[in-house]
Amino acid sequence: MQSEQRQRAIRSFEEFLRTPLEERLQQQQSRDSESKMLSLFQNVAATVPAYRVFLAASNINPAAIQTFADFQKLPLITKENYLRCYPLPQLCRQGKLETCDFIAVSSGSTGNPTFWPRFIGDELQIADRFEQIFHDCFYADNRRTLAVICFALGTWVGGMYTANCCRYLASKGYPVTVVTPGNNKTEILRVVRELGEHFEQVVLLGYPPFIKDAIDSGIAAGMEWQKYRIKMVFAGEVFSEEWRSLVSDRTNFNTHSDTNFDRSAGIDGTECSQLKTQNSKLKTPEQMSTDSIYYSSASLYGTADAGVLGNETPLSICIRRWLANNPEAARNLFGESRLPTLVQYDPNSRFFEVNEDGTLLFSGDNGIPLIRYHISDNGGLISYEEMLDFLAEWGFNPAEHLQQAAGMENADFPRGIRQLPFVYVFGRSHFTVSYFGANVYPENVTVGLEVPEIREWVTGKFVLQVKEDADRNRLLSIVVELAAGVEGDEEKTSAIASSILSQLRRLNSEFANYVPPEYQLPVVTLTAMGDPEYFPIGVKHRYTRQ
Repeated sequence: MQSEQRQRAIRSFEEFLRTPLEERLQQQQSRDSESKMLSLFQNVAATVPAYRVFLAASNINPAAIQTFADFQKLPLITKENYLRCYPLPQLCRQGKLETCDFIAVSSGSTGNPTFWPRFIGDELQIADRFEQIFHDCFYADNRRTLAVICFALGTWVGGMYTANCCRYLASKGYPVTVVTPGNNKTEILRVVRELGEHFEQVVLLGYPPFIKDAIDSGIAAGMEWQKYRIKMVFAGEVFSEEWRSLVSDRTNFNTHSDTNFDRSAGIDGTECSQLKTQNSKLKTPEQMSTDSIYYSSASLYGTADAGVLGNETPLSICIRRWLANNPEAARNLFGESRLPTLVQYDPNSRFFEVNEDGTLLFSGDNGIPLIRYHISDNGGLISYEEMLDFLAEWGFNPAEHLQQAAGMENADFPRGIRQLPFVYVFGRSHFTVSYFGANVYPENVTVGLEVPEIREWVTGKFVLQVKEDADRNRLLSIVVELAAGVEGDEEKTSAIASSILSQLRRLNSEFANYVPPEYQLPVVTLTAMGDPEYFPIGVKHRYTRQ
């Protein structure tokens, strides 16, 4: 028996159960995050065998790291230079894998699994992010809530992590009940139909395109989603605010709640008329607040490596929707015309830095502690004060807008305004695309083009991207360059798509388990060699396109 581990679990669980969210966040905000990261570094250097060897290889004496400036000079760690270079136990404290009580799995570019051990205490600090959403967005502290886990289950990190964190909220006293159909649409619809009427609201938690697909399948089957006061928690993909409006309208008919955003995209006149009819019923101010689009969904920014790094809040959603309607302001703020995911984060839980190339680093405690871990996500950081000052310069006050959406300008509304910094994320900088939460890598596609016969038809160049159809369903698009003198036809297109699909399923276990079967077959387009749009001659080729 490991008595120390038992006591560690008791301390972590007691602290989580006994401390209200407000107090936990205030405790964190009162701490100096830079000093905490220095302490974490010293602890990891002293207790994690692999990290000691890693530092020694760079001629770094841990005792010499005394200031935050010193900390910022520490070498970055990655999967390639650290995690894959040492036995799994050596990445854990004291070299003991057995001090972690759970192992999750994610897949790399070759399909080889990466294992992520963790302890209950690691999950409890991540449960704070779920509590923020359930408390601040969904008012689940005083509303009977059914949490439906729609992430893939099994060893995959998303489903079990989410289910555990939601159960911790129930243990804390939230009237939350968890059910785990996983990414089985038939079972999702069944549990919502049969259990939803016993609760005041139903929360669907899953990857954005899969949640939309489940919603659309329910509508086709005659599901009256609005009966269940649907809320949604997303992870794994960047989506547009038009997309948020669409799925919100199809579940809750929220057209009344967001006067600051053009919600007409994707909705025809007949639908709008029906939605307005649904909204004609009088609602209490509290219902108006929690039915508002700012309070009906939230996205998590997370990784298999370290759980949830940040989460959308009513404040961040309000700001992002305003920026979606004000592209000039968005370009000034983010430096790009595309709209990133925008979340708030706790720097004492996950401490972010921005690398010289505009990619993000973070440090945080976990089953495998990570110090200055380079996750290759393009993005940046904005403090709370900087964000509000920027918006004020553009004449926008998000707090006032949230109060107006709540319908109670003089009351204790709205929830969800916390003085936490912002991190924005455009996506992975290396050549991958995210599809139903699975990272799809060019290497997987290449193998499908290298099989006999097919390799005679193509040059090996292709462009991989995720597109949306007119109904905003996600499609995996692959444009393939034909070899000189080869003409495309339906037979070649079908053969190439089938070959790529076979290799994706074989090599990429995330793809095989996360993506619903009906969405797995890629949409292949064949072009002539040197196509100016996709394969211009004399230009360095990029295999992915966002």
